Amino acid sequence: MSALVHLHNAVFGLVQRLTEAWLLSTLARLLFAAILFMFFWRSAMTKIGEGFLGLQPSLGAYAQILPKQMEAAGFDPSTFGFTEHAIVYAGTYGEIILPILVVIGLFTRLASLGMIVFIVVMSITDVTGHNVDAATIGAFFDGDPSGKILDQRSLWIFLLLTLVIKGPGPLSLDRLFGRPGQ
Repeated sequence: MSALVHLHNAVFGLVQRLTEAWLLSTLARLLFAAILFMFFWRSAMTKIGEGFLGLQPSLGAYAQILPKQMEAAGFDPSTFGFTEHAIVYAGTYGEIILPILVVIGLFTRLASLGMIVFIVVMSITDVTGHNVDAATIGAFFDGDPSGKILDQRSLWIFLLLTLVIKGPGPLSLDRLFGRPGQ
């Protein structure tokens, strides 16, 4: 039995030593790019309106980010104050800029942390502002992994948390620019 334990430790110790500096962080960014980047990009494009280069948030941005406030304002964002406009601009630009930074590996830890906050706020808005149903919300430990909010977004956050903890990996602009801690 001790020979089996020794073999196990030798094999998996070698695997860990060979992969710990690059595998998880590289795969996390690759999976974010393959699975989530276009989701966020398409969502961001629904929020772009008129103005210089079309970067002024659209009415849709206000309706998606502040649904109850828009309804109360008769879908007229001109009645909003600075705070509401700042929230919509931050949400719109965050959904464009943060995923790009994660994919290219620039300011990866901060961008990933920002994406985690974005996903949490997006989920709260979906539940409280858009009144999604219980099946869409899902539940932990229910045996059904199809809940779009708790189940899927928890995995998204885990993927991004890997980048917050491990950094961007060797194939990143952070590494190219020699940023400390990357």
